[in-house]
Amino acid sequence: MNPHALLIGLLACGLGIVLGALPGISSTMSLAVLLPFSFVMDVEIAMVFLMGVFYGSVYGGSISAILLNIPGTPGSMVTQLDGYPLARQRRAGDALTYALFASTVGGVLGLVALMMFAPLLAKAALLFQSPESTALMVLGLTMLAYASPGSTYLAVLGGIIGLLLGAVGLDTVTNQSRLDFGIPQLQAGVNLIPVVIGLFGLAEVARNLESPQGSVQGVRDLGRVTVKWRGLWDMRFTALRSSIWGIVVGIIPAAGSAIAVSIAYAQEKRLFQGKEKFGEGNPRGVVAAEGANNSCVGGALVPMMTVGIPGDSMTAVLMGALLIHGLRPGPALFEKNADFVAIVYITLAMAIVFTVIWAALALRLFAKLLGAPQRLLMVAITLLCVVGSYSVQNSYFDVLVMIAAGAVGYLMNKVGMATAPVIFGLVLGPLLEENLRRSLIVYGSWSVFFERPISLALLLLAGANLAFPMVGPWLRRRSA
Repeated sequence: MNPHALLIGLLACGLGIVLGALPGISSTMSLAVLLPFSFVMDVEIAMVFLMGVFYGSVYGGSISAILLNIPGTPGSMVTQLDGYPLARQRRAGDALTYALFASTVGGVLGLVALMMFAPLLAKAALLFQSPESTALMVLGLTMLAYASPGSTYLAVLGGIIGLLLGAVGLDTVTNQSRLDFGIPQLQAGVNLIPVVIGLFGLAEVARNLESPQGSVQGVRDLGRVTVKWRGLWDMRFTALRSSIWGIVVGIIPAAGSAIAVSIAYAQEKRLFQGKEKFGEGNPRGVVAAEGANNSCVGGALVPMMTVGIPGDSMTAVLMGALLIHGLRPGPALFEKNADFVAIVYITLAMAIVFTVIWAALALRLFAKLLGAPQRLLMVAITLLCVVGSYSVQNSYFDVLVMIAAGAVGYLMNKVGMATAPVIFGLVLGPLLEENLRRSLIVYGSWSVFFERPISLALLLLAGANLAFPMVGPWLRRRSA
C-alpha cells in the first residue's frame, strides 16, 4: 500500500466514524451518498475508501448509542441498552472503551473468518454451473423474507420491486424494450447508484426532517477512563462468543447485524442470568453487542465475494460499486483477480487499525460533533445526494431517478416496508436472469433444475424459506 492509499483509508475511516455516530445517518446511508466519489478512483483505492467508510460507520454507531441513547446504525440498537446507562453514571469513557475493545476483537475475528471461509466457499462455488447458480440466486432472494423486522410479505414484495427494476431496458437476447414506458433514458436500464442514494439517502433525510428536534441532547462529558486492562481481559470470552454469533449471522444473506446483536445479547443475558443485571449499565452488554456488530462486517463479505450474494444492505451497495468498476463478485473473482481479493483483506485490516487510532486520538471531538443541528446535517446530505446522483453519468435524469427512489423509499418507511430488499432484487435480478437463460439454452428444459442434486437442494431450501413464515406460527400453536 502506498502512502496515498493509507491517507485515503485513514480519512475515510474517520469520516465513516463521524457519519455513523450522527443520529439519523446509517452505515448504508453513509456508503450510498459517498459511493459516487469512488468512481474517480482506481478500483484498489476505491476499495480502501469504501471499506474505511463501511467499517468506520459501523463502529461510529456505538458512539451515539452510548452518549445519546440513539443508535447511529441498526447494529447499535442493543448497545444503547447498557451503554447509555453507563454514560449516565459518569462512565461514558469506560463504555466507549469497552465498545472499542469489543469492536476490535469482533473486527479481527471477522477478518480471520473472511480469510478462512471465503477461499473455501469460492472453490466449492466454482463447481457450480448455470442451473446451480440460478438456484443459488433464488435461495438468496428468498432470504429476503427475513430481511425485515416487520412483515415477511412486505420484504418479499420489496425484492419483487427490485427484480422488476432490474428487468427495465433492452432485452439482451431479443433486443426488445421492457418496462421503459417509452422513455429513451430507460432503454439502458435503471442505474443502481441513483436508486441506492434515493432509497438510503434521500428517503432517510425526509424521515429525519419529520422530527421536530434541532439537535439531540445527551451525555457530552466522557469523564475519566477508569477501566483497566484487567477489566477488558475479563470480557474476552463475551467478546469471543458474540463475535462468533456476528460471523455466523453475517454469512447468512440478508440477515444483517441487527439480528446478530440481538442474538448475541440475548445469549449473554441468558448465560449470566441471576449473576449479573443487564440493561442498567453492564459493560458485558456493551461488549456483547459491539462484538457481534463489528464481526458481522467480515461475515457479510463472505457471501458477497464468494457467490455474489450480499450479506446485508451495506455489502449490497459495496457489490454495486464493484460491478461499476468492472469486477463481478463470485468464485471467478478468486481465480482471475486474486490480487484484488488480497487487497480486500488488507483494507479491512487497515480499517480496524485506523478505527483504533481515531478512537484513541479524537473520541472527544466526535462526541462534540453530536451536538450539530440535525436539520443542517440533512441539508448537507441532500446536496450530496443530488451531486452524487448527477456525477454517475453527468445526467439530470439520474437525479430524477434518485428523487423518485427517495419518494418511494419514504413511503416504504411509512408503511413499515424495508428498503434493503429492493436493492437485493435490483442487484441479483440481472444475474438470476442471465443464469436462468443460459440454463434453458444449454439444457433446453426446466427439468434440469430438479434433476441436478445441488440445484434441487437449493430450490428446496428456497421453498422452505418461503413456507416457514406461513407454517411456523401454525406449528407453534399446535405445540402450545
